[in-house]
Amino acid sequence: MDDLARHADDLSALPPSCGPVRLVAVDGHAGSGKSTFAARLAAALGGAPVLHLDDLATHEELFGWTGRLREQVLLPLSRGESARYVPYDWTERCFGPARTLEPAPVVLVEGVGAGRRQVRPWLAALCWMELDRDTSWERGRRRDGAGLTGFWDGWTLAEARHFAEDPSRPYADTLIRQLPEGYVWLAGPRATAGVHRTITHGSQDVPPY
Repeated sequence: MDDLARHADDLSALPPSCGPVRLVAVDGHAGSGKSTFAARLAAALGGAPVLHLDDLATHEELFGWTGRLREQVLLPLSRGESARYVPYDWTERCFGPARTLEPAPVVLVEGVGAGRRQVRPWLAALCWMELDRDTSWERGRRRDGAGLTGFWDGWTLAEARHFAEDPSRPYADTLIRQLPEGYVWLAGPRATAGVHRTITHGSQDVPPY
């Protein structure tokens, strides 16, 4: 079930997908638990870097961050160089000081749309948080409070439009289902369709990535 260390080993054994880096995406609806899961997986990977797509999005471009991701992160990592990206300050509504992202063996990128079609060619694996849209959104609204109701009203429309045009879940290698304690890892639609990378697993219940 929640043997993160075992799954981290399997991810680390994948072929590099972005220069020397194995780029692993964590996608799902807003409020589905992506950030928490990515943090726990990063720890199991020995402190793998995590890129939060909220740092590349803006109020005006909720899903218009693909160019920034490519130029500031993907291309440098593909050359084995440190990425240097400029995160957006959601309070000040402007971009802040640059941050560095090292080309570690595994780098996680988490956020809604992390598995979009323009990003998938760079990925070693795509994980999808398996929680339905309405439940995820309700969790997110409770988390952020009434002060962000207006933002959430606009966000849900934008997210629904994005996934209608560019769905990620059908291409997920692994579905991540959160339990009261831990997670269940299930083979995703891409894996069950037989389109996945072949690696050696220690047991039959480990999902193929």
